[in-house]
Amino acid sequence: MKIEHLGIAVKNLEVSIPLFEQLLSTPCYKTESVASENVSTAFFMAGESKIELLEATSENSAIAKFIGKKGEGIHHIAFEVENIEAEMRRLSALGFEVLNTVPKDGADNKLVCFLHPKTTNGVLIELCQEKPKA
Repeated sequence: MKIEHLGIAVKNLEVSIPLFEQLLSTPCYKTESVASENVSTAFFMAGESKIELLEATSENSAIAKFIGKKGEGIHHIAFEVENIEAEMRRLSALGFEVLNTVPKDGADNKLVCFLHPKTTNGVLIELCQEKPKA
């Protein structure tokens, strides 16, 4: 596994994209909406890893709830895995709480699942795998 990206919850992508372009000295290479999660995303390369900015598109989204409780900031850390289903089974067998029973479609052409922070020392962990090419 490697760190695939860090997810950062932001209130407004229009404000945050230029800020991170300056901070990282690199352009945003992709924006995308993920309707199933009620978020809009923006991606930046940071060496071999990525930074994903997440803006809520609904008051019911996990990002809106996160910002309401904690404010803007790091939301999750994502690890790239070769076989997401096998990794979900492995971690579940070890006692980690996997938040979805099957991988979901995520941003940036990924299959994703999350581990509950109560089983990972308070850190929301995302597992992600590149979607197979059709």
